[in-house]
Amino acid sequence: MKSSKLIMGCLAALGLAAGLATTAQAQSESEREAIAERLAPVGQLCLQGEECGIASAAPSGGSSGGAVDGAEVYGSVCMACHDTGAAGAPKRGEADAWAARLDQGIETLYTHAINGFNAMPARGGNPNLSDDEVKAAVNHLVEPVFDGDLPAIGGGEATTDDAAAETAAAAESGGSDLDGEALYGSSGCAACHGAGVAGAPVLGDAEAWGPRIDQGVETLYQSALNGKGAMPPKGGNAGLADEEVMAIVDYMVSQAQ
Repeated sequence: MKSSKLIMGCLAALGLAAGLATTAQAQSESEREAIAERLAPVGQLCLQGEECGIASAAPSGGSSGGAVDGAEVYGSVCMACHDTGAAGAPKRGEADAWAARLDQGIETLYTHAINGFNAMPARGGNPNLSDDEVKAAVNHLVEPVFDGDLPAIGGGEATTDDAAAETAAAAESGGSDLDGEALYGSSGCAACHGAGVAGAPVLGDAEAWGPRIDQGVETLYQSALNGKGAMPPKGGNAGLADEEVMAIVDYMVSQAQ
């Protein structure tokens, strides 16, 4: 009898221990999940051309022909800089910061946003955005300080691929209409070549450009297209056509001769 009670007591103790172990394991897993959630990064830094984080998840409704939600695109891609002023980006709603920029016209702002300008990469660093999506984001960005009606976006404009094809076709037909100076200013090249960042030869510095020009313009083209030293291919602006890159090189060379 005593042995039976002892056995029953041991079994009960074992059952209780197993239950406590299961509960402890569940709590441990729950705690680990909670800790992992608290330690998760608040965001990701993505380089142009990479598919990661918020940037790769940005909407892509601009090529569908319907209305584009500029606020959504802005929140996905643009607000990281334009809400904080990172890298000198003008903040949304700050009239003084936008006054001189708006004086250039909304089409110029669209062009800068699509092609990149100074520290801002093309399409805010998300090459998957269509032209319409970029323009809609610009509209949302400047809306608080814009005097008048902004252009309606969406409904039949050429897609990014169509625009690139048109640009390439125009270049192949002669390229005489490519403005190297304008492309230099809008492509992002000025960010390095205007200040000599990372050893880039400064625009107009004949002494710095002399040995490079002596290598021949074809060598300069290849260096600009494929990258060299600290300079990435096409200056980090993958959206540029080869002919546009060459037009920029021609302009920079002309300023050093």
